[in-house]
Amino acid sequence: MNPDRTLAALCKALGNPARVAILRHLLQVDRCICGEIVNILPLAQSTVSQHLKQLKEAGLIRGEIEGPRICYCADKERLAELKHLISEL
Repeated sequence: MNPDRTLAALCKALGNPARVAILRHLLQVDRCICGEIVNILPLAQSTVSQHLKQLKEAGLIRGEIEGPRICYCADKERLAELKHLISEL
């Protein structure tokens, strides 16, 4: 994917305040978390799941299966790429 398309896709993934809040929380705790994400947002579990899916598809977060749950954490390499793309604007 060319840099402009990559930047646009990453910005689109961050185009919702709930997704920004999820990513900010994951960066603050600096570890993978499972069910805690639903507790930080005033949204239904299904809505949070959709936001997590979009962040994961953009590569901004990773999800790892731990037993019956998926634990999420920020992908710092992808965030560094986003920072680089923005600085090149």
